[in-house]
Amino acid sequence: MQPTLLILAAGMGSRYGGLKQLDPMGPSGETVLDYSVFDAIRAGFGKVVFVIRRDFADAFKSAVGDKFESRIEVAYAFQDLADLPEGFSVPEGRAKPWGTAHAVRAARNEIDTPFAVINADDFYGQDAYQQLAQYFAHNPNTAELCTCMVGYPLKNTLSEHGSVNRGICRVERGALQTVEEHCTISRGADGSVRGDNLAGESVEIAPEAIVSMNFWGFTPALFPSLEALFIEFLETHGQEMKSECYIPTIIDTLIQTEQTECAVIETDGAWFGVTYPDDKPFVQASIAALILSGEYPKQV
Repeated sequence: MQPTLLILAAGMGSRYGGLKQLDPMGPSGETVLDYSVFDAIRAGFGKVVFVIRRDFADAFKSAVGDKFESRIEVAYAFQDLADLPEGFSVPEGRAKPWGTAHAVRAARNEIDTPFAVINADDFYGQDAYQQLAQYFAHNPNTAELCTCMVGYPLKNTLSEHGSVNRGICRVERGALQTVEEHCTISRGADGSVRGDNLAGESVEIAPEAIVSMNFWGFTPALFPSLEALFIEFLETHGQEMKSECYIPTIIDTLIQTEQTECAVIETDGAWFGVTYPDDKPFVQASIAALILSGEYPKQV
């Protein structure tokens, strides 16, 4: 059974200043998304589902989705603010989406195989897709709640043009124990890495610490658990104007309640993302270097 790639592409880059999902990065006008789908195809994935917004659906399909329809099954799911479980409604005045858990939930009717979840604007590297495909090959039971996460060393995920937020992972015997969000992480002049923990304290963080970059692997058995926990979130936070339900929070709850053991797949492969406009030249240069090394063709 070929796995599915679920790409979360509904967000706008508020710090970047535009729709960075459609910004060309490769030498032939490729977007970061193009490389993600290319890596998934050569790793053996059989379907890609894009979670997008209806207001830019046509532009997205013509710029990204259409070019892959002859190479992989392509489907779309829409993250709609009003797509909520029965009995819930959008509070008056709310415009903000409900977070990454809600985005994954939007694809519930399009997925019946093991699936990976990624951000649209992050380049994860071919090793991550190959390793995840191997994990799925060893965990083919779609009725069993299997979860995993691709982890990267923190030092490989920093930006030279501003601070970043990262989920710092505690891993024991290859399994994720906790993910603690840290904000405003940056490298100092002395080479040390610091960020603010949830208590607002500035702390030093080991450059080798494993971080979550929102590259997850699941079986379809996730969706009933996701629905139940999303309902709990709405019961507690559903009337707030800016509350969001995140996939790491869902997974952490499943781990702490012993409903799943989340395997951590560590990779030293290339990761880079476009958070700030000044990140774009670095991403373009990094892709050019990977092409020069033979890891990617000149046109994907």
